Amino acid sequence: MPGASVFTQQFEVRGRDFANAGRASTAVKEILKEIGVPPATVRRAAIAAYEAEMNVVLYARRGTLELQVSPAEIRLHVWDEGDGIPDIELAMQEGYSTASEEIREMGFGAGMGLPNIRKNADEFRIESVVGQGTELDIRIRL
Repeated sequence: MPGASVFTQQFEVRGRDFANAGRASTAVKEILKEIGVPPATVRRAAIAAYEAEMNVVLYARRGTLELQVSPAEIRLHVWDEGDGIPDIELAMQEGYSTASEEIREMGFGAGMGLPNIRKNADEFRIESVVGQGTELDIRIRL
């Protein structure tokens, strides 16, 4: 069946868990390298996965990052339980951030997460409900 997933793995991500931040995206990168995805594509997927994972750590209570690899594409599906994004169009602008001073002092919150995801994806969809959470669908063609 064309486009069928040949590999799927989910990673749970906890909000404010800075000790484990980056583990899911590092695992995504290693899996893609192991199955022979070209290095430039691995890099794009790793950047998108890291930015999505960090958004969960920084802004949500918890979330899930799901990696699906098919012969046609890499799909990163990320959904979280958090405050949601009131203005997605604004959040997609480079440099726009709602990060707290604490987050900025840790070196995060530069307002490049969502723009970096969009830049590294072939297809990118974001949906968010204020008070509930956000869902990202990131696709990179192989």
